[in-house]
Amino acid sequence: MAKIITLANQKGGVGKTTSTNALAVCLKHKGYKVLCVDFDPQSNLSFSMNADLSDKAPKIYDAIKRAVKVRHTIQRTGIVDIIPADLPLSGLELEFTSRGREFILRDCLAQVAGQYDYILIDSPPALGILTINAFAAADIVLIPCLPDAFSLQGTRRLHETITRVKPAINPGLLIGGIFIARFYPREDLSNVAWATAEEMARGLNVPLLRTRIRHSSVLSRAQILQKDIIQYAPKNPAVKDYITLADELLKGGL
Repeated sequence: MAKIITLANQKGGVGKTTSTNALAVCLKHKGYKVLCVDFDPQSNLSFSMNADLSDKAPKIYDAIKRAVKVRHTIQRTGIVDIIPADLPLSGLELEFTSRGREFILRDCLAQVAGQYDYILIDSPPALGILTINAFAAADIVLIPCLPDAFSLQGTRRLHETITRVKPAINPGLLIGGIFIARFYPREDLSNVAWATAEEMARGLNVPLLRTRIRHSSVLSRAQILQKDIIQYAPKNPAVKDYITLADELLKGGL
């Protein structure tokens, strides 16, 4: 049965989609069966993994509406298997108002969880029914964060949100850790932010993962070109950092 991991942060632009892509690729290269679920209506993860986003291809929204079986939404791209998203997913809040709507994604993924070792969910930045579904479906939440004050503030708010909703929707949900992306080792600001993150993590009693992902435009380029980052730039420092991060998570019991 797959271990389900949601990547989340209430602040946008913190490298959440990039990290979902990168960690999925790293786990795949380590021999694991990996499925990504794009649960953000912007569908950036779907694009970066070269998913078919045409109207003819069923998406996660179609599975949620029970228009198709979940297994028929899985696309086997050259990067990682993915269930893509599209804009209609944004209407979930208004369309589903009945009791139990927080568990729609969980129930969908239960149908295919036996086929994979890991399922990674890319959640939207705004807190709403989509993010709540991503929390309800997950075993673990990972929190990517940039080395700046606003990103750290968003991380603190996310922790408060998880603490508030966890008892009702998923008492077993674990926060697997916070990690820093787009880190500049030679910049004072990054190092000050790292020290602040350490203090914040201690206060929240949440692990701060030791691997810091160095900034690199190669990651963005690989996503634009819809490439596997390890095949595209195996010697790039940021790619090596994501491999190290995956190792750290696995050693920690992921």
